[in-house]
Amino acid sequence: MLYLVRHGRTAANASGLLQGRLDPPLDEVGHAQARAIAALVGRVDTVISSSLTRAQQTAEYFNRPIVTDDRWIELSYGEYEGVPAGEVPPEVWQAWRTNTMFATKGGESFGALDARVREACEGLASRIYAEDIVVVSHVSPIKAAVAWALNATMDIMFHCHLSQASVCRVSMGRFGPLLHSFNEQATP
Repeated sequence: MLYLVRHGRTAANASGLLQGRLDPPLDEVGHAQARAIAALVGRVDTVISSSLTRAQQTAEYFNRPIVTDDRWIELSYGEYEGVPAGEVPPEVWQAWRTNTMFATKGGESFGALDARVREACEGLASRIYAEDIVVVSHVSPIKAAVAWALNATMDIMFHCHLSQASVCRVSMGRFGPLLHSFNEQATP
């Protein structure tokens, strides 16, 4: 089974900021969330994490060695990193929603993110038959992995909500990946 875990809360999350590649640590709530989601998932064979502190700190609660893989790092919002989501101009949101190749100044496109995450998922596909693997990542890469599991496009990105410290479960079936759950949460 592949467990896609979104990191716990940070102060930037609590303030409604786009974090992207900014690297704040978990706040007190985030640590409680990470502890709870690790308990919900239980024992796993392998832990993979983005290199960002909030993901690494969440991954530590699984009590296994952590393999860092930056194909799971968050989208770079470029000039909008650290900006409140409500202050991003509507035309930028519209471009993100309608053009997967759109990138802000200094940022990354959802198309580029999708390509790197799908590559990471394909690399894990044969392993999740026999191993329980947790990947600790961020909202955009996890939604891209869910799109991979559903054989869908990144159009789903803006049509589903993924909470902090949540888990999505994916297995491999006879015809490819199968999404078992989306946005499961544990009570800290």
